[in-house]
Amino acid sequence: MSYIVTLENDPETGDLVLPLPEKLMEETGWKTGDTLDWKDNGDGTFSMTKQKTKETEWVLVEAISQFRERYMIEVPKGKAEYALDTVVMNEAQEFSQEHLGEVIVSHRVVSFEEALKMCDKDNHYCKDWDTNKKLDAFFTKDGATYDL
Repeated sequence: MSYIVTLENDPETGDLVLPLPEKLMEETGWKTGDTLDWKDNGDGTFSMTKQKTKETEWVLVEAISQFRERYMIEVPKGKAEYALDTVVMNEAQEFSQEHLGEVIVSHRVVSFEEALKMCDKDNHYCKDWDTNKKLDAFFTKDGATYDL
């Protein structure tokens, strides 16, 4: 089947919209919100197919990040232990650092609602953000496409 449609401008956003005929939506079983793959056929025509859906879940992974930090501290001769106190008291200026990696300490599946609550607790300054903004800022979404 083939259809000819004309792009329209969304009056609120100015975005281009491709209006799909209702008959096409019925015949294909597509619904508003479905993700469609768009293919240029190379001859001035395009094909669209519905992206196959997959089940996903959210996994909380907790890790410890490790750094090797160096400090260069001047102390009275014979009093090297003073340098240790300076570091422990957070009074030393960092000389250099190297990230040594992360060690995963736990992981578990959590519900999306639990993940949002944790997001608000751990990132209290964004509690009033909408869900999509939180997803974009803090969540790693599965962007892969799978053939099911």
